[in-house]
Amino acid sequence: MKIHIKNGRLIDPASDTDAQSDVYIAAGKIVAIGAAPDGYTANRTIDASGLVVCPGLVDLSVRLREPGFEYLATLESEMNAAVAGGVTSLACPPDTDPPLDEPGLVEMLKHRARTLNLAHVYPVGALTAHLGGERLTEMDTLRDAGCVAFSQADTPIADTQVLWRALQYASTFGFSVWLRPQDGFLAREGVAHDGNVATRLGLQGIPSFAETIALNTMLQLVRDTGARVHFQRLSTAEGVELVRRAKAEGLPVSCDVSAHHVHLSELDIGYFDSHCNVIPPFRTQRDRDALRAGLADGTVDALCSDHAPVDEDAKQLPFAEAEPGTTGLELLLPLALKWGNEMKLPLLKIIGAITSGPARILGINAGSLAVGDAADVCVFDPAVHVQVTAESLKSQGKNTPFIGYELPGKVRCTLVSGLVVYEA
Repeated sequence: MKIHIKNGRLIDPASDTDAQSDVYIAAGKIVAIGAAPDGYTANRTIDASGLVVCPGLVDLSVRLREPGFEYLATLESEMNAAVAGGVTSLACPPDTDPPLDEPGLVEMLKHRARTLNLAHVYPVGALTAHLGGERLTEMDTLRDAGCVAFSQADTPIADTQVLWRALQYASTFGFSVWLRPQDGFLAREGVAHDGNVATRLGLQGIPSFAETIALNTMLQLVRDTGARVHFQRLSTAEGVELVRRAKAEGLPVSCDVSAHHVHLSELDIGYFDSHCNVIPPFRTQRDRDALRAGLADGTVDALCSDHAPVDEDAKQLPFAEAEPGTTGLELLLPLALKWGNEMKLPLLKIIGAITSGPARILGINAGSLAVGDAADVCVFDPAVHVQVTAESLKSQGKNTPFIGYELPGKVRCTLVSGLVVYEA
């Protein structure tokens, strides 16, 4: 299939390109930008007049719920949600059931994803067996099976020596380790930020220093081992500042924040809105503003959806008993645009946070539009505002605190490896 995308505004943060230009696709790859190659005849022409043509979005945290949690969502439903949101590459954490700690499980997941022929799936393998925090997994064989990094998902390692050994091993073989900094003992049974709102509502709190204590420990281990570590879903101003200093020190670290954390704070819990029960919890407005500023100045490398579909019954429980998580795949682009517009940032910067930035962390050839690259493309209308409704979401999980919001940006077309996989 030869596809000509014409008259679009080409935004490619990887090459710092923001220009009116045509894109020519053949055999699943971009074969020319600007002028058509000799003898090129398109099978299909997509008119992108008034639209933005950018790399397919890259999402660093997507729970596909397979294997083990198919009652919450299926691979097919969430992959359809991904392409509807313009996401063409995604990383899935290892906290499935069973966890992704065996090569066969990783290969099965990748095979299932390939047969659907939608977005590219990049599994993140378990750092320890069964995510138990005691025995390291066979990272080398997991890498050969297709894992791009290793993580504990939301299960912290209590034994610091085990984490030390894991980072030593990862450093030796050049593996990337993804960690969400949180002291498991300080966060135990907590469901909200430890502040005035939690106190007023009688909710068990998680203090900000649960993140920073863990982060300080992890940074010290990075200094010792030289391991490449990515910190997932930071939630505090102090956490962003620690990463800023670590980068200035030259440590091989990166970090991301979730799209909902750059917009919401503990105040949005309101009167026990269980859709705001998330991990990590929404924190103060000061923390939220620090996350927004850190993403704008480059301290924070990427924005992720932190997609975690939850059954509606599990959300219709008292706040402290409700299952944490929010759906986000289809909202990643609109929430990124909302953040960028409010911060008065150029579109190149906004799109970079959800394309080239996360692609660099994953270490994959994605998030760019260059000749020879795979034709993973998102075409969207930045001028349209769409109201978020449960019915409009393709994800099986309808759990989001943004129901009723009017958000900017509507995906018109998504291409994966040169195939049109979604059209509005």
